[in-house]
Amino acid sequence: MKTEVLIVGGSFAGLSAAMQLVRGRRNVIVVDANKPRNRFAAESHGVFCLDGKTPAEIRTTALAQLQAYPTFQLIDDSAVDVEQTQGGFSVTLTGGASYHTQKLILATGITDRLPNIPGVKEHWGKSVIHCPYCHGYELQDRALGVLATGEMSFHQAALIPDWGATTLFTQGQFKPEAEVLEHLIQRGVGIEDCAITQVVGDGEKIQYVALADGRQIPIKGLYVAPQVTITSPLVAKLKLETVEAPLGAAVKVDDFKESSTPGVFVAGDLSNPMQSATFAIASGTMAGIAAHRALIFNH
Repeated sequence: MKTEVLIVGGSFAGLSAAMQLVRGRRNVIVVDANKPRNRFAAESHGVFCLDGKTPAEIRTTALAQLQAYPTFQLIDDSAVDVEQTQGGFSVTLTGGASYHTQKLILATGITDRLPNIPGVKEHWGKSVIHCPYCHGYELQDRALGVLATGEMSFHQAALIPDWGATTLFTQGQFKPEAEVLEHLIQRGVGIEDCAITQVVGDGEKIQYVALADGRQIPIKGLYVAPQVTITSPLVAKLKLETVEAPLGAAVKVDDFKESSTPGVFVAGDLSNPMQSATFAIASGTMAGIAAHRALIFNH
């Protein structure tokens, strides 16, 4: 089958890109297995006019609006292979189907690599979180912690006191020094060097964190800056250039979200060094418009 633009990934970035293209009367296929990075969060916050909606609600609304356009098609599958061809790209899906497209947009997201500490994964997206702008308001005025995973955690710890009393758990590995330490102290951040060995709660709300020395520290919200990995095989198969971002690698793009391979645009967390639903939507909009322009001006 042939299409003008194929989008791999159907969350906020991919569907936002699709909206620009179908309104430009272009044929668009979105391939999506519906396993977005944000599926662990009960609600999306800080998204203009959508505050408090669930990620699933937002996706359902977006799909309903897109399906009103005759040039839109959604395929429930995953893309596992891609080849450059004369005039575009050939994308193969898990089910074996192959699609030829003139332009390709990757919006597959990334995978969070969480610290291997019992209880972290179980509470992820609920009371173990990464973004205060996304979830901090709901955990305000409570005992909060930051689980250090690198120097980025110092920046995170300096932010969190605006929402509640904050302790930085350095795990005995990531200790702030000099001006960084002074700033954290000025912000009222407590420093705990004994490592967290377990996060204890009911799977939704944290009760406390257990430390290596046997102490139990009451905590109601724990911030973690997870390392991220690129999991889509298409990035490597297309040999797209990447850059190092604060939490891991991101695909290198220009101001119009085009990658190092002409005709391949990359939107959302896969290319955004700073990540949120709003940034994903904005980058998807840009990728969709840029792909449309590329079709028109043949570049």
